[in-house]
Amino acid sequence: MGKENKTYYVTTPIYYPSDRLHIGHAYTTVAADSITRYKKMKGFDTMFLTGSDEHGQKIERSAKDSDKEPKKYVDEIVETFKELWSSLGIEYDYFIRTTEERHEKVVQEIFQKLYDKGDIYKGHYEGWYCTPDETFWTERQIGEDKVCPDCGRPVEWVEEESYFFKMSKYADRLLKHIKENPEFIQPESRKNEMISFIEQGLDDLSVSRTTFDWGVQVPFDDDHVIYVWIDALSNYITAIGYETDENNFNKYWPADLHIVGKDILRFHTIIWPIILMALDLPLPKQVFGHGWLLSDSGKMSKSRGNVVDPMELIEDFGVDPIRYYLLREVPFGTDGTYSTEALIQRINSDLANDLGNLLNRTVSMVEQYFDGVIPEPAEYEDVDQDLKNKGLKTVQEIEKYMDDLKYTNALEELWNFVRRTNKYIDQTQPWILGREEGKEERLGTVLYNLLESLRMIAVMLKPFMVETPYEIGRQIGDQIQIKEADWSNLSWGELKTNIEVQKAKPIFPRIDVEEYYDKKEDKNQKEEKEKTMTNENSNNKEDLVNFNTFQKLDLRVAEIKEAERIEDSNKLIKLQVELKDESRQLVAGIAKHYETDELIGKEIVIVANLEPAEIFGVKSNGMILAASNEDELTLITPEKAIASGSKVK
Repeated sequence: MGKENKTYYVTTPIYYPSDRLHIGHAYTTVAADSITRYKKMKGFDTMFLTGSDEHGQKIERSAKDSDKEPKKYVDEIVETFKELWSSLGIEYDYFIRTTEERHEKVVQEIFQKLYDKGDIYKGHYEGWYCTPDETFWTERQIGEDKVCPDCGRPVEWVEEESYFFKMSKYADRLLKHIKENPEFIQPESRKNEMISFIEQGLDDLSVSRTTFDWGVQVPFDDDHVIYVWIDALSNYITAIGYETDENNFNKYWPADLHIVGKDILRFHTIIWPIILMALDLPLPKQVFGHGWLLSDSGKMSKSRGNVVDPMELIEDFGVDPIRYYLLREVPFGTDGTYSTEALIQRINSDLANDLGNLLNRTVSMVEQYFDGVIPEPAEYEDVDQDLKNKGLKTVQEIEKYMDDLKYTNALEELWNFVRRTNKYIDQTQPWILGREEGKEERLGTVLYNLLESLRMIAVMLKPFMVETPYEIGRQIGDQIQIKEADWSNLSWGELKTNIEVQKAKPIFPRIDVEEYYDKKEDKNQKEEKEKTMTNENSNNKEDLVNFNTFQKLDLRVAEIKEAERIEDSNKLIKLQVELKDESRQLVAGIAKHYETDELIGKEIVIVANLEPAEIFGVKSNGMILAASNEDELTLITPEKAIASGSKVK
């Protein structure tokens, strides 16, 4: 019933809080975010789920090594997850944590159902176990070196009482489903791997542990906790209301797409479907096992010390270049190698040369020839019609590729249109039309077509990038039109005329590779030196600020006269404040805690001599003072009314 209402449910794996998030995790999550954005633009009621997998021996040991309780340990790390997803513009609908009470309760109910059905029985386990991956392995799989086939780390011999899940009971049924539903496991190579694995025979799965406590307790046996993969995999149904919200669950289940890394495909295409079969629930429509994003030294992992920090990349290059690179560089489903040089090359060629140059040239010509006002188009010539046809065909091609998760192909098609639009400039030569008498109407048509191409490019970019489409919209004169556009707004000729364009700096400045690395090295050396000096001088004491340093701060009382939210930001407010006879403009990240109306007339304290900055494209001349904890924020205000401009001493 849910699919008749055009719903689309997509998930990523939930990540271990003990792992340092690296560019590979970002690869998975950006891919899920992009398909969700695309489906939303197509009119689907979307549900995008991600989260954190917080139980198991691995977490328990890591917490102990950090001298923390497991829950406190994961609480701190989960915040870094959310910070990264926010920085990448990830718009998930629900972030599930397996330590949530609702989830734990339903996992116990699932375990009880499987036990009552006779699919779980008590036994004794002896075998090899990889704690970092929470995975059981056979003698044949670990080889003579006794290492995990996935992560390469040593496995441990485990002997303990355990409950077992009758995987073997459902093997034939699962094999039949995979063969009758060719889209269930993709890409094709991964499907063939799983068929081969099943045909070798499935052993019953150990689904409880007694050697540690950090997990969901087996409901009928206090000595056992539920195997972490039963716990973790169940998140896909507990998050949407299985056993707690029947309407919501029926609306979104079965999931349309599980996106997972190839290393955990076996859990998602064998263990998870069999659990669902035993629960008499439909299977997800598709599980897509993408390849690894490798470093030069192989698969990225914390233990190998070869992780690439996405937060650092975002700081260096911006969020959209990172998203573009992840989706454009490697065909989704195959392995690829991350390289900073390749990233910079993509920025310079695709983003700066192709797209950035197109936008800059077009807006400049509208300002030069039409005083910055978008002209009305007139009669079309063949070259105009050819550009229009290319744009409309690009829309169709992207649709086809996105439905198959071929992000690289979709972006390649879009960039073919970007390059075709640049070629159109060379074909029509607007700089010559601008010098010829009687050609104003023709020139207006050419420039309108260029702007309309940019509008369509901006709309088609919305699934992939989170800032660039709106900056293009701002420069071509109608950011709101781009913001409100969905996939149905990709017919030709929707750009409004007689509105002003807004020229700005190039959206993607070129990057000199050698200069980047020189600056990076200087920065790293400076940070290392500061860290060393801090460690040498701190002696476990708090850092102190001397009185002379404090006196350099010019703290003053200011009165807020105007306040308005900054477009396309969910946390920034632009303030106009008065300091005695002087007016200032400030930008403050307080939109989640204050409405603009309640700020008018409020007296606040600001740092008046802070170096001016540009935040989200808006100039800020000072900083407000506020106090905050994890959930609340309050502005620092005088105890009683005092003249604006008064100095805080």
